[in-house]
Amino acid sequence: MFAKWKAHVRVYNGTKRILLSSRAEIARSVRARLIGLLGRSALEPDGGLWLIPSNSVHTIGMRFPIDVVMLSKDSTVVEIHESVRSFSIVWPNFRAKSILELPAETIARTATEPGDVLQVEILPPENTRQ
Repeated sequence: MFAKWKAHVRVYNGTKRILLSSRAEIARSVRARLIGLLGRSALEPDGGLWLIPSNSVHTIGMRFPIDVVMLSKDSTVVEIHESVRSFSIVWPNFRAKSILELPAETIARTATEPGDVLQVEILPPENTRQ
């Protein structure tokens, strides 16, 4: 086992004034984006995964549904997909520059919709064991 730095973000819907995720992981490398949420049994209720850069996702091999929020370069929501089931594909949206994967029902709970502007705050890294 070795120590590894992990970065997280807090995602706030500035338009609706509601928190979407207090601790979403960041997936910036090709490897991290390819693995994504595979191998997990669920997302924490306040968790998520921010894929950057990305403009499409798949849920092939995943064990649980997710909400997908597609974001432009300035963090404006350009497209949403609620409760995307396992073995699905969310096709590319070329206006999207990153994607936020959240626990299912987050979009409905927060009333997030295209046009909303999200605020993504990078949290200080923490030392975690892998």
